[in-house]
Amino acid sequence: MQLEEKLEKAYNKRYKTTHKRVFSAVQKLLQEDQKPSLADVKTIAELCIQKETQQLDNDVANLLEQKEAIERALEKKSEELQEKKYEVFNTLEEAFQEDEKLLIKLHQVKLQSIDLYDILAEMIESAIITALEKESDGDLQEDIKEVVKEITFESIKEGSLNTIRVRKILSTILSSAIDVAEATPNRADEILKATLKGMRWGLIQSIDRFKKRLAYMPVEAKHILIEDYDTIMEDLNQTDTLFSQVVVTQASESSQSIRKTLLDINNEMKYDLQELVHISKETAEVMKERFSTFAKTAVKKADSALNSPKAKEAKRMGIQALFVAKEALGTALKSAKDAIDKK
Repeated sequence: MQLEEKLEKAYNKRYKTTHKRVFSAVQKLLQEDQKPSLADVKTIAELCIQKETQQLDNDVANLLEQKEAIERALEKKSEELQEKKYEVFNTLEEAFQEDEKLLIKLHQVKLQSIDLYDILAEMIESAIITALEKESDGDLQEDIKEVVKEITFESIKEGSLNTIRVRKILSTILSSAIDVAEATPNRADEILKATLKGMRWGLIQSIDRFKKRLAYMPVEAKHILIEDYDTIMEDLNQTDTLFSQVVVTQASESSQSIRKTLLDINNEMKYDLQELVHISKETAEVMKERFSTFAKTAVKKADSALNSPKAKEAKRMGIQALFVAKEALGTALKSAKDAIDKK
C-alpha cells in the first residue's frame, strides 16, 4: 500500500484539533514503519499540511480573486474621478474665458487638484514646446525652469517621499525633456539645463513642505511614518545622489550628444545641489526630534513582537537549522574519513 493511501486511511477527521488528527495518523504510520526515509517524512508533512490547509487555501484563493476585482474597480473609479475633475475644470475654463487673470488662477488650482503622474510626460513635453514657441515673450530657460519646478513640486508633494516614487517622477520629467531636446538639437543645452534646475527646485520645495508639515502631522499619520522611518531617513540623506543617478541613468539611455550635455550639466550642478543636501538633512533632523518619543514606542512594540508566536517559532527554527547543518557536516566528515581509511 502506498504511503498516501496509508495516511488517508489513518487520518481521522472526527478529531477536533489539528494536533490530534495529525498526531494519531502519524502514530499509526510509525507502527507500520519505524524508519521512514527523508522522502517519506517529506511526503507525510506535505500530505498533513494539504489536509489541514485545504479550506484555508481555498479561502486565500477566493480573497485574492476579490482583491483583484477590488483593484480593478478602484482603477476604474480613479480614472472616472480624474475624468470628472477634467470635466469640471473644462466647464470652469469656459465660464472664465473672458478674464485671462481668472483663467491663470484657475489653471493654478487645476495643477494642484489633478493627479499629475499619469499625464506627467505629455504635460512636460507640451510645456517645453509651448515655451519654445513663445520664446519671444520672455527668457526661455527661466520659463522652462519655472514650469518644470511647479510640475515637479505638484507631482511629488502629496505622496510619499520614498526613493522609488521620487525617482520615477524625476525620470519621467527628464525623459520627456530629453525627447524635446533631441528634436530641437540647437536648443538642447538650454532645455536640459533649465529642466534640471527646475527639477532640483521642485524637489527642494517638496522636501521643505514635508519638513513644515511634520509639525502639524496628525498622530495617525505619525504612526504610519514611523513604520517607514528608516527608509525615509535613508532617502533624505541621499537626495543629491538620487538626483545625480537619475541624470546619469537617463544620459546613458540617450544619444551621444545628449549624453555629453547631460553629464556636463550634472557636473556643473554639483555645487548647486548643496541646497538640496542642506534642506534634506534639516528635514531628517526635524524628523528625529519630532519622532523620538514615537520611535521609543516603536522599539517597545518591537520588543513585544519578539515574544510573539511567530518570533518564537523563528527562534525554534533557527536552532533546528543549526542541528540540521551540524548533522550534515558530521555525515560529510564521516564519509570523507571512510574514504580516506579505505585508501
